Amino acid sequence: MSDSKDSISEDLSAIRNEIDEVDVKLATLISKRASLAKKIGDAKHSDAGSGVVEFYRPEREAQVLRAVAERNEGPLENDEMVRLFREIMSACRAYEEPLKVGYLGPEGTFTQSAVFKHFGHSVGAMPLATIEDVFHEVENGAARFGIVPIENSSAGMVNHTLDMFLASSLSICGEVEMRIRQHLLGKMKDPKDVLRVCAHPQALAQCRAWLAESLPNAEQIPCSSNAEGARRAKNEAGTAAIAGDSAADVYGLNVLVSNIEDSRDNTTRFLVIGHRIPPASGDDKTTLIISAPNTDDAGSLHKMLKPFASSNINMTRIESRPSHRRKWHYVFFIDIDGHADDANVCEALAKLESSAQLFRVLGSYPKAIL
Repeated sequence: MSDSKDSISEDLSAIRNEIDEVDVKLATLISKRASLAKKIGDAKHSDAGSGVVEFYRPEREAQVLRAVAERNEGPLENDEMVRLFREIMSACRAYEEPLKVGYLGPEGTFTQSAVFKHFGHSVGAMPLATIEDVFHEVENGAARFGIVPIENSSAGMVNHTLDMFLASSLSICGEVEMRIRQHLLGKMKDPKDVLRVCAHPQALAQCRAWLAESLPNAEQIPCSSNAEGARRAKNEAGTAAIAGDSAADVYGLNVLVSNIEDSRDNTTRFLVIGHRIPPASGDDKTTLIISAPNTDDAGSLHKMLKPFASSNINMTRIESRPSHRRKWHYVFFIDIDGHADDANVCEALAKLESSAQLFRVLGSYPKAIL
């Protein structure tokens, strides 16, 4: 028995020695990557003149991360491998130049988690009170980029984000998809003690059936964010919140019930906003806003969109919003596959622009990665 234990111990020791050797190589390679990133940063600075230096290249990072997933042979899953490389890239990018990213706060929101998923943790994440504030801080240069929610697979569009694009000159330069797991959080230990539930209206909508069945008598109070609801739950007796793991950690709340969202595929899509549209990455999406010259004409929208079918372009989403110009006048937000610089997309957009009253490409950007 003793010989067997000694043999196992020797085997483990040998494996640990191999791990140590791999760790040394990894550390050396990561340091080398950071040094190369610093050289790129120095070259950009020296060549910048009076212009703005672009240290974050969405199309380049998307290409690198897709290649990571394609090369991955396991045993780690693709999403784990991509997450590790994203953090390495984030640290190297910060070595070139610190990056400030505004998001819909406060701390502990899913939007903050989207910032870290997309940019990694080596960024200056700026919590802001409203979606409007995120747009304004990027517009005035206080933040280089912003992240705002745009739609949820269960509760639909975030209309305020859509409306902001009507007045803003900012572009969409990326997207993030987050699997949303909503929990009932509170200082109490028993869900029976919950008198009211505070959460963002989207979160309340995502958990509507669960709340009706499990807490039918609890008052539902809409808040500006789930994190604001968690903050109230921390300070108010009888108040619970709907939020994620991050909010539970930040505000010191108990997870009373896990995964209370009605849909098990509950996912929120976020947009990265900035000042420029990135070049094509090879697997892109384009978002545009249009309005028909005369909405009283039968089939006017159908006629405008015909170039997409003619050019074999897939339209993945269309959403109407009041134009705020005159009553009963609407604009349409449209997502299509492809980049505005792709030949077939460019041709179709030119035809669409010639027939539209309002036409603007809001962004062409890499599709969300894992």
